Amino acid sequence: MPQSRRAALRPQPTLLLLGSGELGKEFVICAKRLGCRVVAVDRYDDAPAMQVADRREVIDMLDGAAIRRLVRRHRPDFVVPEIEAIRTEALVAIEKAGTTVIPSALAAHLTMNRDAIRSLAAEELGLPTARYAYASSAEELVRIVTGPRGVGLPCVIKPVMSSSGKGQSVARTRADLAKSWKHAIAGMRGDKRTVIAEEFIDFDYEITLLTVKQRKSAGGGTTFVRPLGHRQERGDYQESWMPCPMKPALVREAQRMARRITDRIAGPEGAGLFGVEFFVKGDRVIFSELSPRPHDTGMVTMISQDLSEFELHLRAVLGLPIPRITYRGPSASAVILADFESDSEPAYTGLAQALAIAGVEVRIFGKPSVRTYRRMGVALATGKTVDEARRTARKAAGCVRVVRVVRAAAR
Repeated sequence: MPQSRRAALRPQPTLLLLGSGELGKEFVICAKRLGCRVVAVDRYDDAPAMQVADRREVIDMLDGAAIRRLVRRHRPDFVVPEIEAIRTEALVAIEKAGTTVIPSALAAHLTMNRDAIRSLAAEELGLPTARYAYASSAEELVRIVTGPRGVGLPCVIKPVMSSSGKGQSVARTRADLAKSWKHAIAGMRGDKRTVIAEEFIDFDYEITLLTVKQRKSAGGGTTFVRPLGHRQERGDYQESWMPCPMKPALVREAQRMARRITDRIAGPEGAGLFGVEFFVKGDRVIFSELSPRPHDTGMVTMISQDLSEFELHLRAVLGLPIPRITYRGPSASAVILADFESDSEPAYTGLAQALAIAGVEVRIFGKPSVRTYRRMGVALATGKTVDEARRTARKAAGCVRVVRVVRAAAR
């Protein structure tokens, strides 16, 4: 081989994954299939993505110095945040020093805090959102909700920094506000004791629009996955499905808004997949939230199409082509939840019954500990119709039980 050709070759990229939950695990599996080296990082050991990565690191994710030390140690080609609660100032410094942050340090910084991304969407870009206000104390929360120009009751209250619905509640009366404040602070991630109170929208349905950005230097462009319908309880997703019946004009409006906000926070060289959430009420599409990474509701894409959200995210990160997505028909996901708490790894029963159902797949995440309502797995299903796929996914999820392991007493 000519010397010039040998010099042009480089090893496959190294990815530093910040956050190693179930979404990160599926991303790592995709990355390993393409020969990447992955270092999985989280605040606790044996997190799901660590189980399939090349290396693991356990640090305080809010310790910027610790993040910078990992970058110096592993010299990654890409830093890939998988959770919100990261010291994003460190990501800004890492990006300035020449390491690529996915999709960009700005995107990670803005979306770490609901107040920053909501203010950008509503005040800078003028996107339609629910009315909202922020509070940094229980007393201030009462004022911003019940005051003359307040958000009003009922309203949804969330910590500005959290994930998977943690700390979210609906306050229906003035008396609920104190409980909602305590619940939000208990469920917050990071160290910012601020909540957002949002107007309660009695929406017809809500969707996630998975939006994939590719770098301008790699050809640019934005790709959309078909809208996913989803249902939440306690602020956390319980099931998702596609296709989601939606008027073409409303799909185009959601795409217009998703493109506008992702263009703004990713910039021309930002790349990756975003989960952009919207409420739909009549002929109105209302911006809700945005995550600059694969989305929990998007787990249905592991069965609904040839390129899952994790494969799409990886291809965008690596600058690889994204051809037309091939869809496999009506599909659904349903979560498998725990109903107890334990510091020990659980067992699972009912897998045989679930997998005996035609059109069903199951993913067990491998989390090393359990808490009530924690997502421990997901059932995926196809069907002739969306309703059939949803019923099948729920049935399969209902077969699988998370069970406490009783250790035998030492003799």
